[in-house]
Amino acid sequence: MSDFLKRTKKGWSRFKRNIELTILALPAVIWMLIFRYIPMVGVIIAFKRYRYDLGIFDSPWVGFKNFEFFFTSRVAGVVTRNTILYNLGFILITTTVSLTFAVLLNELPRGWVKFHQTALFLPYFLSWVAVSYIVTAFLDYQHGYVNEARQILGMEPVRWYFEPKYWPIILNIVHLWKSVGFSTLVYYAGIMGIDPTLYEAAEIDGASKWQLTRYITLPLLMPLVIVLFILALGNIFRGDFGLFFFVPSNSSFLFSATDIIDTYVYRALFQIADLGMGAAVGLYQSVVGLITVLLANTIVRRISRERALW
Repeated sequence: MSDFLKRTKKGWSRFKRNIELTILALPAVIWMLIFRYIPMVGVIIAFKRYRYDLGIFDSPWVGFKNFEFFFTSRVAGVVTRNTILYNLGFILITTTVSLTFAVLLNELPRGWVKFHQTALFLPYFLSWVAVSYIVTAFLDYQHGYVNEARQILGMEPVRWYFEPKYWPIILNIVHLWKSVGFSTLVYYAGIMGIDPTLYEAAEIDGASKWQLTRYITLPLLMPLVIVLFILALGNIFRGDFGLFFFVPSNSSFLFSATDIIDTYVYRALFQIADLGMGAAVGLYQSVVGLITVLLANTIVRRISRERALW
């Protein structure tokens, strides 16, 4: 009992010392509880045949029947493959380009940094609907900038929205353009946190810019890169619906290259309006994402315990 009182007293003392930080974090904690944890009760819909007149708790149980909707469909393999490969491409390409831009930003005069930060970060605030119109302005068959340039060069225009083979490249470019600014700022903030005396000591020893980047900047940024990589793996089975639905204009000719789990489920549920099936696929994505994060963290911990997320 005395040990319990000691731990309680110690915990209360720590709480009083950090009361300002606790109050500062309180709105975020409340938001997480209301919008993330309380709605998890609705997961049981995945195992029920949901009826609006009976509600969540009184609807009849159907076991794993709702999961059959997705796993027995003919295109389940295609959309799963697309979801995984696109997300892996997004992670690798965005990380590489963002790190490069962050290092280059660090070499710019401080007066130019804000200008480039704004230019890179601006697309992040655009909705996917607005981005889809921008993409259409470039790829429209009759009046798109790309086809007009091709015609000037004596080349035939391309029906971009009828040719699936071009879209893996297009979607990667569009995603990179929209997300690279945010990722660059995260890594740039990490660079700003590196002790400048390390660079000064290396420069005195005659290190070049490339050597400073290779032996100081990149190694010290690796913990941040690994943490963001592990977190990104948690969404590897969950695609960005706006990117894959609005940018290709939901063209049925492109489904083999642009259809992912989220867009497929949306179209299927739009036709059959079964909430249980949608909840089942969402639960499947979340469980697989959790397993992926746990495996990735375990692998990183075996390689370097200090760089693991936990």
